[in-house]
Amino acid sequence: MSTFKIHTIDSAPEQSKPLLKNSLKNFGRIPGLHGVLAEAPGLLEGYHMLHKLFVDSSFNNEELTVVWQTINVEHGCHYCVPAHTGIAHMMKVDPALTEALRNRTAMPSEKLQVLHDTTLAMVRNRGRLTDGEIEAFYAAGYQQRQLLEIILGLSQKVISNYVNAIAETPVDAVFRKYEWNK
Repeated sequence: MSTFKIHTIDSAPEQSKPLLKNSLKNFGRIPGLHGVLAEAPGLLEGYHMLHKLFVDSSFNNEELTVVWQTINVEHGCHYCVPAHTGIAHMMKVDPALTEALRNRTAMPSEKLQVLHDTTLAMVRNRGRLTDGEIEAFYAAGYQQRQLLEIILGLSQKVISNYVNAIAETPVDAVFRKYEWNK
């Protein structure tokens, strides 16, 4: 049983209040993850910044979803898999891609499969990719920039996946219809 508090704007440490107000403005609510992160203002700020940087990366919406969900599923994040399923729907990502990621089945294109495989190898091998894995990534049309941007997405997801694991953050009501179990 988790003892982590899910902060509101009123209960949050002073440094987290403006960050939670920003979450409320951007999402129309304060996601449970943000409420938990608010306990450590620097962590909440870092998470917000990493999210913005990753969304602004060179990946399109499908590719962002592949990186996020590959990591979420591999880490078994009960909170992030449903959240990113809902986010993918909002981003107009094909539901077939989202379901393939949730169920660990083949991606709809070779390029997305290579992105998935590379992201998964990076997670499982702690960043150590073989020459063959890197060559396959480049052969699929990706460049060094995208290889590095996977690390950016992974940095964001380590924060959220690990926090949700220790805090047992309840899935937000808006995403409960996408609940998932490893």
